Amino acid sequence: MGKKEEEEIIRIAKKMDKMAQKKNGAGALDLLKELRSIPMTLELLQSTRIGMSVNAIRKQSTDDEVTSLAKSLIKSWKKLLDEPTGGDKTSDEKRKEQTTPSSPSQGSPEAKEESSSSSNSSSKSERADVSSNSLIPTFPRASGTSDSIRLKCRELMTQALQTGDDHIAIGADCDELGAQIEENILYIEWKVCLKKMFGSKFKNTDMRYKNRVRSRISNLKDVKNPNLRRTVLCGNVSPERMAKMTAEVC
Repeated sequence: MGKKEEEEIIRIAKKMDKMAQKKNGAGALDLLKELRSIPMTLELLQSTRIGMSVNAIRKQSTDDEVTSLAKSLIKSWKKLLDEPTGGDKTSDEKRKEQTTPSSPSQGSPEAKEESSSSSNSSSKSERADVSSNSLIPTFPRASGTSDSIRLKCRELMTQALQTGDDHIAIGADCDELGAQIEENILYIEWKVCLKKMFGSKFKNTDMRYKNRVRSRISNLKDVKNPNLRRTVLCGNVSPERMAKMTAEVC
């Protein structure tokens, strides 16, 4: 996320907020046009809360051009929700791509070498495969955050994943998995809020977010359902899916 872009958006947001307070939309169209020229990201939307400012101007303005451009911007920003942290493809799709082995063509030197050595090392390779981390699917890495609440939630999620000794036997990176689950939970809450047109009651880490985090931590630590934790650690349940699960499914 570019610092320059963030500062520019915050500057525009402050001007819009003043306009909304004074109920004077003069100059709003120029500010919206400035916003249109700035490449927007989900991170910028989160840190600047620009959506709330634009929506306030949209609701208040009687200028058709202003309301039309404001709606257009909000619509384009909503499309960012179709591109979760890993991009256009979902975590599950990326996992399939990363874990699907590419088989060398028959007759190639690699295939022949593989065939000739397979009989001699089959038992050895089987033992290696059981303990190898390559069996654990990989998912798009979580982005960093400096938000103290999010960092605490990630820490608690990691501790939940470390319940028992399964993570040691499996060799899972609980810190990264915990961060991925937390980030997907935040993404879900953002999607809900953006669908409500950037409602003014929205906060990055509001009660809905915290309740969802607490629920997942409780599910992962549940001694009566250790299989859920194991499937997450093994990668059979992606962080994205874990974040979306209802209490009944868990």
